[in-house]
Amino acid sequence: MAALLGRELRVALKAGSGALMGVLFFLAVVTVFPFAIGPDLNQLGRLGPAILWIGALLASLLGLDRLFALDREDGSLDVLVLEAHPLMATVIAKCLAHWLVSGLPLILATPLFGVMLNVPPLGIAAVMATLAAGTPAITFIGAAAAATAAALPRGGLLVAVLTLPLTIPVLIFGITATNGALFDPDPFTAPFLILLALTLFSAVLGPLAAALMLRHSAE
Repeated sequence: MAALLGRELRVALKAGSGALMGVLFFLAVVTVFPFAIGPDLNQLGRLGPAILWIGALLASLLGLDRLFALDREDGSLDVLVLEAHPLMATVIAKCLAHWLVSGLPLILATPLFGVMLNVPPLGIAAVMATLAAGTPAITFIGAAAAATAAALPRGGLLVAVLTLPLTIPVLIFGITATNGALFDPDPFTAPFLILLALTLFSAVLGPLAAALMLRHSAE
């Protein structure tokens, strides 16, 4: 797994500025919302955690179409499918590398964007915690969609269309947990634990479905 993860990190870093594009898209979403809501800082602070979550969710969808497309183009995906080690382990390594390159920068950029939206420090900390717990689920779910669209010549839009509806529960419990940390008596622990459960569930089901789709497309 360490060797696979190292290889996938090198491939992801060579693929281009995916992390920068994700952060810039995140910034664009955060910048647009205040123009629609208005100059009320109190209202902006109340809606800020939801805006941060929506921006991070949409930014996380960027680059999912390249999860297997580059390997498909240079023929290395066929080699990975035929390797003796489980294909599911390869998919997990690719998902972890993708999250480290694309998802982690979004979490690190959250404090700056939270200040721009007038989110209090407790809310920023809650958003970062829920994003750390929930964004891996988006990657694992997206892996199954990316594997489905890997054999298609223009499957980028299909990946987003397949992934977005399945990530709505992650968005709901992420925002619910964040609001629970800010506004009593709303709970924080229960939705946060459900968010972790969704991530663990998707960490098993997503790579398994992706491995089955990749093996089926190779046959």
